[in-house]
Amino acid sequence: MPPGDAIIDIRPAILYFGTPVALITTLDARGRANITPMSSVWALGDRLVLGLAAASQGCANLLDRREGVVNLPGPDQWPAVEAIAATTGRDPVPAYKKAMGYRHERDKFALGGFTRLPSDRVAPPRIAECPLQLEVRVLRSYEAAPDVDDEAPPGFLTIEARVEKVHAHEDIVVPGTQRIRTDRWSPLLYVFRHYFGTGERFGRNFRAED
Repeated sequence: MPPGDAIIDIRPAILYFGTPVALITTLDARGRANITPMSSVWALGDRLVLGLAAASQGCANLLDRREGVVNLPGPDQWPAVEAIAATTGRDPVPAYKKAMGYRHERDKFALGGFTRLPSDRVAPPRIAECPLQLEVRVLRSYEAAPDVDDEAPPGFLTIEARVEKVHAHEDIVVPGTQRIRTDRWSPLLYVFRHYFGTGERFGRNFRAED
């Protein structure tokens, strides 16, 4: 911290301090594909942890079908992500989403200009334009606990999923290896509801392979 800078207490409306954008593809009970944009995802080993609104169609599909694809777009794809951001697969649109300006959209692939690719180990399609596509199976889910002063949970679930297969654009893979080229791959980041890409590399962890 620069000398003389003060530290103040704040209460932000949101805490998206910088997380990757993911597009979750799922199938509903009729076999129709849905895309759920989200930015609450992290990985450890072959597990992903996803945070999704309990009332979202994507969450319902994941819990019902127990499988999906976590597609990770790059920075150049932010307009496509934003094109479907205010849409939902739920019909009718839940009241709380309608109040925020959401509308129902049956074909988010067409709206966002996305191309479907068949998956190998799960039924939902992948998104061809995303540089990384992770096929996943749901292992378990947890309902968020209410705060001490709340009478009901905050309305989202934490979902643990296992990665079954990873697909990557060839140009972001180190030739002859299983490693990602960090000089070519940049995730689309969601920072306090603004889109960013990563900048220059400052250094490397002692466990980095390249």
